Amino acid sequence: MELITNTNPIEMIQDVSQIVQGTPTPSKFIEANTTAVSLDHIKRDCIIPVFAKDNETTISHYDFINATHEVATSLFSTSINTPNIRVSHQIKGRVPSAINKPARELLEHEKTIYYERMAFMFEIPNKQIVVNNQVLNLTIGGVRAYNQENLYSKKTIEKFKVFIGFKNTVCTNLCISTDGLKSEIRVSGISELQQTIYELVTNYNQEAHLGNMERMHKFSLNEFEFAHLVGKMKLYHFLRKSNKKDKFPIQLTDSQITSVVKGYYKDPNFRCSENNDLNLWNLYNLFTEANKSSYIDSNLERNVNTYEFVQNIGNSLQNKSANWYLQHIL
Repeated sequence: MELITNTNPIEMIQDVSQIVQGTPTPSKFIEANTTAVSLDHIKRDCIIPVFAKDNETTISHYDFINATHEVATSLFSTSINTPNIRVSHQIKGRVPSAINKPARELLEHEKTIYYERMAFMFEIPNKQIVVNNQVLNLTIGGVRAYNQENLYSKKTIEKFKVFIGFKNTVCTNLCISTDGLKSEIRVSGISELQQTIYELVTNYNQEAHLGNMERMHKFSLNEFEFAHLVGKMKLYHFLRKSNKKDKFPIQLTDSQITSVVKGYYKDPNFRCSENNDLNLWNLYNLFTEANKSSYIDSNLERNVNTYEFVQNIGNSLQNKSANWYLQHIL
């Protein structure tokens, strides 16, 4: 799919009341084993992990969310909505005065908790774009995973992931492009973190991202082609390492690929047409829907991988060029 920048994205903005949005679902932007929590809970009820050897504090989940909020507010000059926060892997503790109590007798004020992994997103008000007859909301967010830190050492640089992209209002699927994600942010303080977030947002090519997603709708696979594609995706994970070198890498797991197959026939919004054709926009959303079952610490990278993979397939279909996933049907 040749990259062609849309120089006038404002034309894509329509009266959203006139858009057919499909069947709304209560699904979340990430599922796996996550739980929804409030920002107030993160701020008031959670302790802040420290580096064990010098007792220096880490950058807390609350500070990360607040830093992102401040950058977004300054750049978009608007009041940003309340964040949607998902957490997993609760780490439990207790205050010293309750050290000898049985767990079942602990009072609430005697318990301590924090969450090893956290993902959040803000939706930017008045930034709705219509792509392929579906409403997308501009979104900014991030991921923090303490399991990727060595908390048993002295304080060192800390790792964060930040993204900017769109959320499909039909299904809450996140649509993130390659330049909309920084997956290896390493900073030692809040100011450095905010500077990196600022650079990500200002360098994000929204027009190119929207243009590429819009063009996905122009390319389709029939049932045989889809089955061939899925078969090759499943084969990829079992290839010898030397045989993977010249093939586009797939990060979705085998069970997630199976979910895509189920969605091909049964997804209320993105299933195949009556003649069993599936356009690449629907394929992309089946991928991002399946990716919701990924853990917080791998979700964003897999999301971007699905975008790049669909782009790769689209390029081959448009240019009629060889592609291992399609080589027998071109």
